[in-house]
Order: sequence, then structure tokens, then C-alpha cells
Amino acid sequence: MVKKKNNKRTGDYLSMLLPGEKAIIDSFTDPELSIKLLEMGCTPGEEVILEKMAPLGDPIAINISGYILSLRKAEAATIRIRRTEKK
Repeated sequence: MVKKKNNKRTGDYLSMLLPGEKAIIDSFTDPELSIKLLEMGCTPGEEVILEKMAPLGDPIAINISGYILSLRKAEAATIRIRRTEKK
């Protein structure tokens, strides 16, 4: 569960993963963007692996359902995750 402390959001987000880390998608923070993400296969309960990051850290490439999806870091920051393990 994500808790707010001093108006700062806490918890884990997809944008916080490091290359090779795995996580399970939990929920979304932006209802409008969540529709686009759902259409791209980012569904709650789906396992994701952070495959690569651009040299300056944005965009990122994730492996989800066996394919590679590139997301802007701002988009990934709207996806709440539960960390699992390293690849």
C-alpha cells in the first residue's frame, strides 16, 4: 500500500527499477494514462523486467509478456509496482 508523507508519494514505481530487476504491476496513479498503458499490455498482476535504460536514463525498455516496450520515465512513474527479484 502506498502512503503519503508530507505530500510526497512513497512506494515503488516502475521508474525506480534498475536494469535486471523484476516487479509485478500493482496499479496506476494517472487514470487517463492508465488506459494507454493497459492497451500496451501493462495490466495489473503482469510481471515486468527492466531491460535497458537510455544513457541519460530516459526512456526505459521493459520486458512485459515476452516483448520489449519502451516507456518514457514520466509514464513509468505512474505505474505502482511490487518488487520481486533480480533477473
